[in-house]
Parts: sequence; C-alpha cells; structure tokens
Amino acid sequence: MIRALLIGAVRDQRGTMAIETALIAPALAALALGSFDVSMMVAREQQLQSAANEATEIVLAAAGGSGVSSNTLEQILESSLNLAANKVTLSPLYRCGTSGTTSSTAPTCNGNNQLYSYVKLTMTDSYTPLWTNFGVGHTVNFDVERTVQVSRCYVFIAWRAISAAERRSNSP
Repeated sequence: MIRALLIGAVRDQRGTMAIETALIAPALAALALGSFDVSMMVAREQQLQSAANEATEIVLAAAGGSGVSSNTLEQILESSLNLAANKVTLSPLYRCGTSGTTSSTAPTCNGNNQLYSYVKLTMTDSYTPLWTNFGVGHTVNFDVERTVQVSRCYVFIAWRAISAAERRSNSP
C-alpha cells in the first residue's frame, strides 16, 4: 500500500509547474532588477560623459570670445543634468613651456617658455541602486573630468595665419 502511494506520487505531476515557478521566480526577479539598475548606471555615466564633451566645446567657444562665464556654464550644466548645486566645477590651470606640472595660479614663465592655460571641468554625481535597499552593494559615485587647453589653440591658429600671410608675401 505504501509502495502504491509512493509510485502514484512520483507519477503525479500536477502542481510541479507551480513549484518550479516558485523556485525560479525570485532569481528571475533579482536578475531583472539588477539588469535595470546596471542599465541606469551606464545611462547616467553616458549622460555625464556626453555633457562633458559638450562642455569642452562650450569652454573652447567661450575662450574664443563668446562671453560665457564659468558660473553661468556651471549653472547650465547642473540644471540640464539635474545635478545638485556645486556638482560642476570649472577651474583654471596653467603650465610653463614643456613642464609636466600644472598649477591653479598663473606662474611667471622664465626665458622662452610660453604660458599655456587650461580649464579643468569636473562633474560629480552618485547613483543609489535599488538593490542597496536589500543590503546588497553601495552607492556608485561618478567623477567625470576633462582638461581643455585654451591658449595653445590660439597660438596654433595665429601661427597658421602668419604662416599663410608670409607665404603670400614671399610668393613671386
């Protein structure tokens, strides 16, 4: 009799789909949640990188005389990226000649060393994934930094203009 019950229970497959679903559903939900959070992190990083690229072009245009102040540019970037105040900073950097070091104050260059100026753009943000609510992981911090050389471009453009003018004046 017990043997007949066991054989009947093994052959009876009613409810197995519900049991399998109950075992697999939490794992599938965790994978879906994780995939969503990872895609949100990648998207935010991409937003910041793209904004930094656009900001470097704006910095170059402003250095060329468009008149956008660093405070205005910081506010525009913070509002367009939904960043809190002071999450975008623009700071000047300077370098003499071929020196590998930069400083935040303009040094006095000696000899034939030319002073090069840069603008350093730094954007910071953070993302708290949903899984941190379950005690897994931590907040992800984003730090995007660009350094844009603004003075060398004009030296190069001026050199090209002089070079072309010299060629015209030296031509027969």
